Amino acid sequence: MIKAALQAENDALRAQLERQQARIQQLEEALRSVMQRQYGASSEQSPGQTSLFDEPEADTDEEVASEPAVPVAGHQRRRARGPRISPDLPRVDVIHDLDPSERVCAEHGCELTPMGEETSEQLQFIPAQVQVTRHICRKYTCQQCEGHVVTARKPPQPIPKSMATASLLAWIVVSKYMDALPLYRQCEIFKRIGFEVDRTTLANWMISCGRLIQPLINLMREHALRQPYVHMDETTVQVLAEPGRTPQSKSYMWVTTAGPPGERVALFDYRPSRSAATAKELLGDYTGSLMVDGYEGYQPACATNSIRRLGCWAHARRKFVEAQRLQAKGKTGKPDQALALINKLYVIERSLKDVDTQARHDARQAQSRPVLDELRAWLQKTLPGTPPKTALGKAMNYLHNQWPRLIGYVEHGDYPIDNNRAENAIRPFVVGRKNWLFSQSTRGAEASANLYSLIETARANDLEPMRYLMRVFEELPKTQSVADVEALLPGRLADG
Repeated sequence: MIKAALQAENDALRAQLERQQARIQQLEEALRSVMQRQYGASSEQSPGQTSLFDEPEADTDEEVASEPAVPVAGHQRRRARGPRISPDLPRVDVIHDLDPSERVCAEHGCELTPMGEETSEQLQFIPAQVQVTRHICRKYTCQQCEGHVVTARKPPQPIPKSMATASLLAWIVVSKYMDALPLYRQCEIFKRIGFEVDRTTLANWMISCGRLIQPLINLMREHALRQPYVHMDETTVQVLAEPGRTPQSKSYMWVTTAGPPGERVALFDYRPSRSAATAKELLGDYTGSLMVDGYEGYQPACATNSIRRLGCWAHARRKFVEAQRLQAKGKTGKPDQALALINKLYVIERSLKDVDTQARHDARQAQSRPVLDELRAWLQKTLPGTPPKTALGKAMNYLHNQWPRLIGYVEHGDYPIDNNRAENAIRPFVVGRKNWLFSQSTRGAEASANLYSLIETARANDLEPMRYLMRVFEELPKTQSVADVEALLPGRLADG
């Protein structure tokens, strides 16, 4: 009896010690997490890793004349230095010649013979200009018919009875929705060059542009939902004058991306909530495959429509990166083991970038499946002994819960390994939100969604957004059929 009592007391003390140790580990991680957010680097990449994701930040090192080699496994890459000048930019030749008195040889006294030239290029910046286009519509009358007058008509305009031309509207749209320049700052820029306009007017122009391009957006949505798989993601947006809600309420901007190269689509949709009903509404009767993160709001739509749900390895990896950062300085551990295996999956994907669908599927079966099996075995062995509330425990539980979705990409050669396409599309919106902070009204948020859709789709199809928007704003008011509108889709113009 005494021995049994002592054993029970020992077990209780051991369990208490384990709980205390887990709590201490959790608090230490919380402290390191605060220090990391306050003072640490924001990049996911740890020392020695190759870059897996494109980042918006550029190298800010000062320019130097030389081009030092950057060591990369297997070869050496030259780091690009200095500005690059597009061959499409117009060139103006400035000829520098010798004075006639200098074309004589100082030693022999004979005239020098031309032997060639040296050419160098510089960039000349021409500041933006605003000019006034005067539309003069001539009138004609019949001398014999009293009151019969015929007036020439100017072409349909993007905003009827407005002074805004297609080029001005395109500039404002690109400045705000691509370059993240708020409208009030644009008002100040216009004022400096002789054109005074208030922010309300610019906002109304943007709402009108959002309405104008709605037929294009509708066709883009139909195209997206015909694809075998789509990406989706969402982020918050604040709308001040939203009916029935306080200005502090959080609404959402949803993004859907789909389509092969040359036919890619990025669609933004403003909605007041992040509910499962919104996901079902946006997906409609879609029955393909869906690449998303771990948010369960997508699951009802997947269950209703029998959608194959794919998991995002970038999200799974990110959680282990967070756990890795919270390790004691100089220490390696279980997060590093998981990241090493996940990185192998990405190395395989990079090697398959240019192969066809069948070859990619076969390679995934031969190369990726063994890595996945190894990672799964490691997870099953390690998970039971890991405190669930620690960063590592959360990462491992996410990996465990999402596993059936995460391994789905190896089933088909076309499936993506992660949701980076949607995240890359939504990034300009997130960057812009830091500058303009909120939308004033639901009409403004809906217009912003349409304009972001058109810009990001143009970029996805390698179209220069300014020129593309000018074309759309000039031609869309003239369209008379669905075929006319289809001809303005970014994918169609990219092919042309």
